[in-house]
Amino acid sequence: MRRAGGESPASVPRSETDLDRARLDPAALPGLAALRHRPVLIGLSGPIGCGKSTVAGWLEARGGRRIDLDVLAREATAPGASTLGAIRDRFGDDVFAADGSLDRGALARVVFADAAALEDLEAIVHPSVRRFLVREIAAAGAAGSAFVVIEAIKLVESGIGAACDAVWIVDCGPAMQRSRLAGRGVQPEDAERRIAAQGPDLADRLLALLASQAPGVPARRLVTDGSETAVRAEVDAALLEVLSRRR
Repeated sequence: MRRAGGESPASVPRSETDLDRARLDPAALPGLAALRHRPVLIGLSGPIGCGKSTVAGWLEARGGRRIDLDVLAREATAPGASTLGAIRDRFGDDVFAADGSLDRGALARVVFADAAALEDLEAIVHPSVRRFLVREIAAAGAAGSAFVVIEAIKLVESGIGAACDAVWIVDCGPAMQRSRLAGRGVQPEDAERRIAAQGPDLADRLLALLASQAPGVPARRLVTDGSETAVRAEVDAALLEVLSRRR
């Protein structure tokens, strides 16, 4: 396994797919600063298919509270959600099922093929997701959780990473990435479309973007091409390092 390290590149060219272009919104997580009991926040991001969910599961097994922003996004677009009207206005009836619920597959086909459409969707959904995230962090703190793991593809671009105590970019090589996506049942054409939508050198761009947003937030690249034993050991060491800074 390649050494992950904690360094961030000082300057890496950014792709046109960076959605925020991107400066931290001071209101990225409204209400977070007011929490009386805030756990340590570890943000996980990185290219699709490189193991974010696996790493998040390991951290959850170590006692952390796991928050998947995809789950919160589903809550934000569930039947009756306030976002649905704006989604219908922007994308039309074709992304809704006959019963009025959101057809997530149809919507995904639109936004993964059009960066501007994806940006519009996120502008509609993200405010609700942020509120739900603060709610979940507050619940974790009230329950006595020592740390929270926030798993999100757009953790850094949205500015949420800058509110974390540490950010780990989970990365892997192209062959491993495609193999894992295939193992999840993703068809090759769909996998290539999703990878292309994220743009080249995503891990480098995320580290550079975070460094420009919040230089004081420790960041590391966690490469998952190696053996499970080696990657688990690195995750455990990184977790100990993050928690020791709070003491």
